[in-house]
Amino acid sequence: MIRDIGAETITKTVARLFQEANFDLGEDVLDSLGRALEAEESPLGRDVLEQILENARIAKEERIPLCQDCGTAVVFLEVGQDVHITGENLYAAIEEGVRKGYEEGFLRKSIVTRPFSSRTNTNDNTPPVIHTRITDGDRLRIRVMPKGGGSENTIHLAMLKPSEGRRGIVEFVVRVVEEVGGNPCPPTIVGIGIGGTAEKAMTMAKEALLRKVGEPNPEPEVAELEAEILKRVNDLGIGPQGLGGRITALAVHAEVFPTHIASLPVAVNLQCHSARHKEAVL
Repeated sequence: MIRDIGAETITKTVARLFQEANFDLGEDVLDSLGRALEAEESPLGRDVLEQILENARIAKEERIPLCQDCGTAVVFLEVGQDVHITGENLYAAIEEGVRKGYEEGFLRKSIVTRPFSSRTNTNDNTPPVIHTRITDGDRLRIRVMPKGGGSENTIHLAMLKPSEGRRGIVEFVVRVVEEVGGNPCPPTIVGIGIGGTAEKAMTMAKEALLRKVGEPNPEPEVAELEAEILKRVNDLGIGPQGLGGRITALAVHAEVFPTHIASLPVAVNLQCHSARHKEAVL
């Protein structure tokens, strides 16, 4: 049976989620930062982590953004095949939700049109970047991610030779983290997409950032890869905010997809310590 969901409900939900994401760090992120504080050996690194946690407390209590960069509005949708959107077009409803959320929440608008010429601000943080997957059932799952420019600018893609294999993946990811240093505001979450095509790997790397912090991939082989990369990354000594220390990354999350016999795409998407995302199911 087809189930109707009104566009107005979607708009209100998206507006609320983007405000909540910008004001409230998830408990998994806060817990991970707390464990990082206990494990950090550098006095300066510990001081940075204490300030990050205090910033999160103030943002939640005073309903102000965790970071001045309120991000590109990225939305991941899972649309049940038995869902029917009534009223406005689904994407239009989401765009209106972004507009309302950023205006009503007094969130910084960072999106510019004509990116290689006039770079004119759209003044409402639209349009959002939307990724859609069709699923079974009659529910609409909405996950929002305000993705900051600093961490987004450190994304890397490599089309490795299949012969480079697991070792090539590890070395590439560690090299990326080392090269970008403090630019993505560590401690980071390292999202990795392996396989598919170039664009598939890039999307997987970003979606991996939505996983509960530190939750391993259910595939033991992938979970072992995540653990090895996390150790290698934290041995780099970059530390919180790039000021030196043990904790450069809170977690490594990898997603894998089948690929062509001649290919081994690997994408790296770093998320800053302000790992902002929220979700709702309608």
